[in-house]
Amino acid sequence: MRFSIIIPTLNEQTSIIECLGKLQHLRRHAEIIVSDGGSCDETVTLAEGLADRVLTGPAGRAKQMNRGAQHAHGEILIFLHADTVLPEQALNSITQALNEGACWGRFNIRLSGRHAMLKVIAALMNLRSRLTGIATGDQAIFVSRKAFDAVGGFPDIALMEDIALSKSLKKWGKPACLIDRVVSSGKRWENYGLYRTILLMWSLRLRYFLGSHPETLAYLYRTGKLWKP
Repeated sequence: MRFSIIIPTLNEQTSIIECLGKLQHLRRHAEIIVSDGGSCDETVTLAEGLADRVLTGPAGRAKQMNRGAQHAHGEILIFLHADTVLPEQALNSITQALNEGACWGRFNIRLSGRHAMLKVIAALMNLRSRLTGIATGDQAIFVSRKAFDAVGGFPDIALMEDIALSKSLKKWGKPACLIDRVVSSGKRWENYGLYRTILLMWSLRLRYFLGSHPETLAYLYRTGKLWKP
């Protein structure tokens, strides 16, 4: 199978070299596409020597990932955040899941950081995802090109595009919940406070399901605030 790893970026100069460097061993079987949303730092320049394509265009994670998918040649699309690291055998695990009949899925997640509660948070994220069939972007969603195109890609909304995509893909089948772990940064949790961030994340998800506008949710997510003034 041919894979396309699509990474949305915006001002990621401090992490992009490490992110792409850890993907180089996969380039025999996967193309790496960086889809930038107008970085004002050196993200694009730093990425050019380590990716097969570096695309630029309007900001917005959904827009950027859809743009990357439009230029991808792979049968399987993997959407990876710039602060997340795939497990060593990621492509083999995805191939096995697809050969067993899945058309999409995600990995378990581990949050990097010092606080002991990060392990608990990650375990609860994995459990919630397995029970609901909803994947988050931090879990490195993968999907067949056929299924992705059939649901129209990510909806062009400011936040919760991963939740919306998962709901659409569930109509095609249950996600493959791989036990292999991606490692994602726990900085947001530590910077804003673990319990405050837990409350914020659950609040955002609840508000989304109750119909709050994604632009409002995106503002709260960016600022770490519980309420918009």
